[in-house]
Amino acid sequence: MSRLLYQYVHQFGQKLVQRRLLEPIAEPESPTTYLDVLDLVILGVGRSLGAGIYIVPGAVAKYIAGPAIIISFLVAALSSLLSGLCYAELWAQVPHSGSVYLYSYVTMGQLYAFITGWNLILSLFIATACVAKVWSYSFDRLIGNHISQALEGTFSPYMPSFLATFPDFVALALVLVMIGVLVPGARVSSLVIKVFTGMNVFIPIFMIISAFIKGDLHNWQLTEEDYRSNTSGSSDIYRTGGLGPLGSGGFVPFGLDGFLQGAALCFYAYFGFEVIVTTAGKEARNPQHSIPVSMVISIFICFLMYFGLSAALTLMVPYYQIHPYSPLPQAFLHVGWDPARYIMAVVFLFALLYSLLGSMFVMSQLICEMADDRLIFWDLAQIHARTGTPVMAITASGFLAGVMALLFDLLDIVELMIIGVLLAYTLGTFSVLILRYQPRQNFVKNEKTEEETEMEPTLEGNPLDSEPEAGTSNILKSLWFPPSTIPTQKSGQIVYGCAFLLVLLMLILSLILAEWPSQVFSGDPVLTTVAVLLLLLITGVTAIIWRQPQDPTPLMFRVPAVPVLPLVSIFMNVYLMTKINTWTWTQIGISNAIGFVIYFGYGIRYSSG
Repeated sequence: MSRLLYQYVHQFGQKLVQRRLLEPIAEPESPTTYLDVLDLVILGVGRSLGAGIYIVPGAVAKYIAGPAIIISFLVAALSSLLSGLCYAELWAQVPHSGSVYLYSYVTMGQLYAFITGWNLILSLFIATACVAKVWSYSFDRLIGNHISQALEGTFSPYMPSFLATFPDFVALALVLVMIGVLVPGARVSSLVIKVFTGMNVFIPIFMIISAFIKGDLHNWQLTEEDYRSNTSGSSDIYRTGGLGPLGSGGFVPFGLDGFLQGAALCFYAYFGFEVIVTTAGKEARNPQHSIPVSMVISIFICFLMYFGLSAALTLMVPYYQIHPYSPLPQAFLHVGWDPARYIMAVVFLFALLYSLLGSMFVMSQLICEMADDRLIFWDLAQIHARTGTPVMAITASGFLAGVMALLFDLLDIVELMIIGVLLAYTLGTFSVLILRYQPRQNFVKNEKTEEETEMEPTLEGNPLDSEPEAGTSNILKSLWFPPSTIPTQKSGQIVYGCAFLLVLLMLILSLILAEWPSQVFSGDPVLTTVAVLLLLLITGVTAIIWRQPQDPTPLMFRVPAVPVLPLVSIFMNVYLMTKINTWTWTQIGISNAIGFVIYFGYGIRYSSG
C-alpha cells in the first residue's frame, strides 16, 4: 500500500514539472530578410504604446501619485527594462518564437507554466474590461453624459455596494461588437497598424505641445488654499469626476508611498515590449547587440511619451481635478479648448478601439494555446474550419470580460490587471536565474527522448560533463568551492534552493519596506535591525549562487551581470507587488484558486505535456 502511494505521489510530482517538448524547427536557419535596430524599435513602441496611455494616467495622478506620476513611470520603466532583458535570454534558451507561457512550459515545467499563463490571461481579461469601460466613459462625456445620468438614475438604488453605481451596457455592447469582428477572422493590415500607432504617438505629442501653451507650473505647487477654493466653487462631477484628495499638496502630494504605488500601476503601460523577442527575435540582425539596444530604446521612447503626457496633464489640470476615466479630452475642456477636446476625444476613441481589439486577440490566442496543451478545457482550442479562428476562446473570454465591464467600476479592477503582468514577468525572470546554472538541456523532440527531457525537481547533469562531486559531508565546502567548472546536478540543486530562499527573503524585506518605510529609515531598533539582517542574508545567498558554475553554452543573447541583474529585477517586481492593496491580493488569490481547481481537476489529467 505504501509503495503504491509512493508511486502515485512520485508520478504526480513528475507531472507537475513535466516539460513540453517542441517540434523541430521547420523554417530555414537564416531568414531571407533581417530586422535592424530601427525596425525592432518601431515594433516595440507600436506594441507597448497603447492602452497604458488611456487607462493609467488619470486615476494614478488623481488618487495615488499626483504630479509625481512622472517618477512612477520612470520606476516602472526601469523595472520593465530589467524584466525585458531577462525575457530576451529566456527566448534565446528556446529555439521557437512564442509567449512567456510557452517558454515557461518548455524550460520550467507544467505547473510553473500554468501559473504564468493563467495570470497573463487574467491581466488581458481585466485589460479588455478596463479599455471597454474607458471607451464607454469617454463616449458618454463626448455626448454630454446623457447615458450615465440616465443609467445611474434608473439602476443606482438597486446596485450592491461592491459593484459599480450603474451597469455599463455601452461597455458590454462594445465588447460584443469586437467579438463579432474577431470571430470571422478579420485581419488588420500593416497600414492600419501604422495608422493606429501614429495615433498613439500623436496623442502624447499633442498633449505636450498643448501644455507649453496652456500649462501652469503652479499646478505642481498646489496648496490647501487652492484646494479649498476649488471645493467652494461650483464643480461639475460629470466633468471632473469629483474632486480627488489633496494629500500634502505640491509635486509629491502622497509621498514616497504614493509614487511607488503609482509605479506598480504604471508597469502595465510598458506591457508589450516582449514582441521584440517573441515575434522578431529570429529575424534580428546581430541579436546579441540589436535586441538589448532596441529594447532599451523602445522602453525609453515609451517612457518619454508617458513622461511628457503625464507632465502635460498635471500642468494643464490640478491633479485632484483630473477626470480618472477620460483625462485627456477633459483636460482640454478644463483649459477652454473645446475644439481640441472634440478632436482629442475622437482620436482617443479610435485608438481605444484598436487597443481593445489587440488585447482581445492576444487573450484568445493565449487561451487557445493553453487549451491546446489541455491545461484548460480543450473545447476552447477548437479552430473554426472556414475562418481559422478560435471561436470558443474569443466568445467565452470576450463575453466574460464584457460582463465584468458591465458590472464593476474601473478603479475596483484596474489593479488586478497590473498584478497579473508583474507576477508573470517575475516568474519569467526567475526562470532565467535558474536555467543559467543548470546543465544544458535540449528542448526539441528529435534531440532527446521525452523521458530524458522531462524536468524533475532535481535536474540530471549531462553525463559527458559530469565529474566526481563532493560527498554530503562536504556540502558546505561545495557552496563556495564547487568541484566542477560546469553545471552539475549538485550545483543545480544548490541554485534551486538558494533562489527560492532569496525570493522568500526579498518578499519579507519588501513587506517590511512597504508597511513601515519611515520606521526602517529613521532607525527603529527592531525593524532596522531586521532589514539589515535580511540584506546581509540576501547578499550572502547571492554570493553562493555567484560561485556556482554557469552553463557555458553560447546563446544569441545572454543577460549581463547574472545573478545580480535578475535578482534586482525580481526584487523590484516583488516590491511593486507589495504596494498593491490587500483587497486586490484577495481577488488575485480567488482568481488563482479558480485556476488551480481547473488545473488539478482537469489539466493535470488531460494535459498533453
